[in-house]
Amino acid sequence: MSGGQGLAGDPGVELTRPELEGDAELAFEGALRPRSLGEFVGQQKVRGQLQLLLTAATMQSRTPDHILLAGPPGLGKTTLAMIIAYEGNRPLRMSSGPAIQHAGDLAAVLSSLVPGEVLFIDEIHRMARSAEEMLYLAMEDFRIDIMVGKGAGATSVPLELAPFTLVGATTRSGLLPNPLRDRFGFTAHLEFYADHELEQVLGRAAKLLDLVIDTEAIAEIAGRCRGTPRIANRLLRRVRDYALVHGGDADVAAVHAALELYDVDAIGLDRLDREVMRIILTRFGGGPVGLNTLAVSVGEESETIEAVVEPFLVRIGFLMRTPRGRVATTEAWRHFGLAAPLAGGPTVPLMLDDL
Repeated sequence: MSGGQGLAGDPGVELTRPELEGDAELAFEGALRPRSLGEFVGQQKVRGQLQLLLTAATMQSRTPDHILLAGPPGLGKTTLAMIIAYEGNRPLRMSSGPAIQHAGDLAAVLSSLVPGEVLFIDEIHRMARSAEEMLYLAMEDFRIDIMVGKGAGATSVPLELAPFTLVGATTRSGLLPNPLRDRFGFTAHLEFYADHELEQVLGRAAKLLDLVIDTEAIAEIAGRCRGTPRIANRLLRRVRDYALVHGGDADVAAVHAALELYDVDAIGLDRLDREVMRIILTRFGGGPVGLNTLAVSVGEESETIEAVVEPFLVRIGFLMRTPRGRVATTEAWRHFGLAAPLAGGPTVPLMLDDL
């Protein structure tokens, strides 16, 4: 097949090649981001708190307090940072913790800020310690001390900074040192979304994409996206692509076919999730099994299992973390159609295809 012809409406085509994240994909993500708190769906309590904070700052003609956004990936921390700048009609500067590995990196960013600018630092808990310590003074007094020279002749030169608002985002707020956490005037804790909120997210995204999709199909996608808007938009994109390529409607049948192709089951488990549960249930009799042993058995890094797979399995009640290791719950045995073994007894055989 050449020139991409013969794809649309051809049921014999198998779309198994991974796609590249190009400019169109980045534009897709950007187009779906709400620009104001009024457009932002979900996080009702956080939206109300931010609205009060930003309105009070505007009424007093001052920069808003520093804000820490904490929560799992994909819940809208970056979007809220953009909204904070937009609502106050302020410029936005974006950076990330891993990119700031020296105090000099942070000093260069801070010294170039204009009055009232919003500085967004994603994954702020991954900043270098020397940069964190410089940030303490910058957040509190809007100045930094720069060392000039070396050895006995080195001197500290104070540098005044323009008033700014720091918005930090973190997926692991427990890793932030207390002195840094305490300097934020407001900490917003983002929660996972309910299905009805995700349906609103998907409905809004479908309108922006001019995608005709019925409410039943939207509800089906919402139930498979782990309470996360980022995943919801990603799955909607896959359904849109499937309907486009196969020349059909974006209905429930298209949702089932597209998400089956991409190994997303009815409750949002993907291939790696099911493989982890298969190993625990069949090879280790439901556990307990240590993280490193589990990672070797699955063929993934232990960090991937711990940070990517386990949180969702624990949240839906399929897995427990115990001092002895990971243990499958009764709900997990029931979901995969297995009978939990008696103490010391054998497990019910399970084939990979069954999961």
